[in-house]
Amino acid sequence: MALTQLLDVPAPAKLNLFLHVVGRRADGYHLLQSVFMLIDWADTLHFERRSDGLLRRHDANGDAPPLPAHDLVWRAAHLLQSASACPLGADITLDKRLPMEAGLGGGSSDAASTLIALNRLWGLHWPRERLLSLGAQLGADVPFFLGGHNAWVEGIGEQLTPIALPPARFLVLKPPTGVSTPAIFQSPDLKRDENMATIADFAAADATDTFGFGCNALQPVASRLCPDIEVGLNWMATNGLSGRMTGSGSALFAPVVSGFEAEPLPNGWIAKICSNLSKHPLLEWI
Repeated sequence: MALTQLLDVPAPAKLNLFLHVVGRRADGYHLLQSVFMLIDWADTLHFERRSDGLLRRHDANGDAPPLPAHDLVWRAAHLLQSASACPLGADITLDKRLPMEAGLGGGSSDAASTLIALNRLWGLHWPRERLLSLGAQLGADVPFFLGGHNAWVEGIGEQLTPIALPPARFLVLKPPTGVSTPAIFQSPDLKRDENMATIADFAAADATDTFGFGCNALQPVASRLCPDIEVGLNWMATNGLSGRMTGSGSALFAPVVSGFEAEPLPNGWIAKICSNLSKHPLLEWI
């Protein structure tokens, strides 16, 4: 019997344990090295199959600012529908819990979960490789979420090598302000020649050092564009944490131990204790 709905589909966030910019291609794209790690903070999507071929995206969280009608969720659905020539449509409801302009990959994760869910809901049975080719058209981070595993990442984000990471808990801190990713990468102050690292270098770090490996090369520029990043890092230091920006920010993270308690935050800041995931919760769907 064909599926008619898929409810409570998770779209987990990611943290960049480090992020090095190691060069720039002739077309302007930056060459990166990073480790992407899945965490249990997630958006949730709900899918209802339509027989008329229409695609409709709805917002479940009435308190959040409205998302664009043709956001990454809609674009992912439209791309899969077009590429597969599927006559079916869907009502897609997004319960947006991940903050935007945070560097947590929320939009990319939503797009990946949409491709995975509609592949299942519409009975397409596409293998992961075909979905990956679509994901790469939507954004550099989308293939990671389709891959299903924590990964060593290179190139412009398309070269993924699955890696195992020890279980850990993190405080993720989001200032009330965001930062523009294009503004960071266009800055003349961005350091673009970090030394190349290897998976062996990363693996050689023991469990306590793994989450402090390398640096985030975007952080100095982002901090100048968004002063709240330094405010957050100072707050973390006051509470005994060694924090770092994830992705292009403005969210920060730091490993914590069980029982960690911190001073209250000012209004508008978001703090959440998260655990890392060993695999994507939808890994078995494709």
